[in-house]
Amino acid sequence: MTILNEPRTLPVGAVAARRRPRSVVVKWLSTTDHKVIGNLYIITSFSFFLVAGLMALIIRAELAQPGLQVVSNEQFNQLFTMHGTIMLLMFATPLFAGFANAIMPLQIGSPDVAFPRMNMLSYWLYLFGSLIAMGGFLTPDGAADFGWFAYAPLTDTVRSPGIGADLWIMGL
Repeated sequence: MTILNEPRTLPVGAVAARRRPRSVVVKWLSTTDHKVIGNLYIITSFSFFLVAGLMALIIRAELAQPGLQVVSNEQFNQLFTMHGTIMLLMFATPLFAGFANAIMPLQIGSPDVAFPRMNMLSYWLYLFGSLIAMGGFLTPDGAADFGWFAYAPLTDTVRSPGIGADLWIMGL
């Protein structure tokens, strides 16, 4: 006896070829593959490099001639602080972590890293912490303005009013 409504069977490659674009984004954002996480670190740190480079250009434009041309004194201090923070803590260090994630397991012959979900969690903490630290630019008083080193006498409420310093600390 034959079945009139036979189920259609697809070749094995046809299922993989019907990927929706959204599924690729979801895969990248919820992956536990060390190579993809390493790529996310590298891409994110490079984007922070571009932001810090833009800040450096504004700082250099201000220092081109004596006097105030481009930004005020407070904005200059904010740019200087956030440029140093981004270059040290949001670009250079995560770039090393990205290369370590992408290359190190391949070099030692490991199929994956030891704790892949914790590895992805660390990326998300890095990304959202960095965005919180940079979120000070969106506040009325501006971002942190006490230098990337956060020397104690410069971080009090007299010299650094506003919540930019608080966001900087929470982000880091």
